[in-house]
Amino acid sequence: MADGTAPCACASRSRRRRAWAELLRLPALFSVPGDALAGAAATGSAPGSRTLLAIGSSLCLYEAGMALNDWADRNIDAVERPHRPLPSGRVRPAAALTAACALTGAGLALAASAGRPALAVAAPLAATVWAYDLGLKHTAAGPVAMGAARGLDLLLGAAATTGHARAALPSAALLGTHTLAVTTVSRQEARGGSPLAPLAALTTTALLTRQVTRRSAPPMRGRRPETGTAHRLTGPRWPALHPGQDSVALFTTAFGAAYAATAARPYFHAALNPSPPLTQRAVGAGIRATIPLQASLAARSRGTATSLLIAALAPLGARFAKKVSVT
Repeated sequence: MADGTAPCACASRSRRRRAWAELLRLPALFSVPGDALAGAAATGSAPGSRTLLAIGSSLCLYEAGMALNDWADRNIDAVERPHRPLPSGRVRPAAALTAACALTGAGLALAASAGRPALAVAAPLAATVWAYDLGLKHTAAGPVAMGAARGLDLLLGAAATTGHARAALPSAALLGTHTLAVTTVSRQEARGGSPLAPLAALTTTALLTRQVTRRSAPPMRGRRPETGTAHRLTGPRWPALHPGQDSVALFTTAFGAAYAATAARPYFHAALNPSPPLTQRAVGAGIRATIPLQASLAARSRGTATSLLIAALAPLGARFAKKVSVT
């Protein structure tokens, strides 16, 4: 009897783990650490122990949002996606809600451990996540709320690392805009719909790529351009680019191109044929494209090592996404 029940118990545990992996969309987790890392890079600082606490907080709050999302949409999913863990009965609604509450508490606790500035960002981030899932998701404010959540997540990394987040605001705005575009497309992934959403997301991707990879003139560091005969003949002579600036431009451009390549083609296909399968594929690509965008943001802030660390998460996310859907 024992020999016969042991395989059944193992199979049951495996099914439960699979159900929770689907509920929490575990492959999408690889898109989360880059928020805090890009936020730290935007402040000109290397990641530290407090950055790790911010990453832990982000992971908990992200998964809280996933569990709460399916709990709030369980009746809709029963019609549109009956295979999802809650409507299929593989995970109980009460368990999903309990997980959402516990993960939110853990996320806020980790942020508090990183310092008061980090908690000051994590609290509105958690509130935004809950507001989105419980009320804003199906309104016009839904994509804006989701974009704000991603932006706050990047600011959380900056606040935890240095105690200040202002320097990270431009990077947070760019990442939030990308998330807004992906979320807008995701609103029609179950039924399909208009090509306008993926077309708008494609345009947004092009604009963000240009903005992130745009090179600015090197700083003058208090020096004035040379004047005199040479200046009159050839114009002002600006300081030459430092070799480090060349590597910054190289990595920023490379990761920016990877971002565009990851998202553009699926968006284009969904714009041509906004059917549920192609729209879901576009949403998945948009989520995966978050990683090279984060890497490009870190690289342009001179966080070369940080950008390489973020980029290393992309193949891991793609690998696990083949086993568990991110949408």
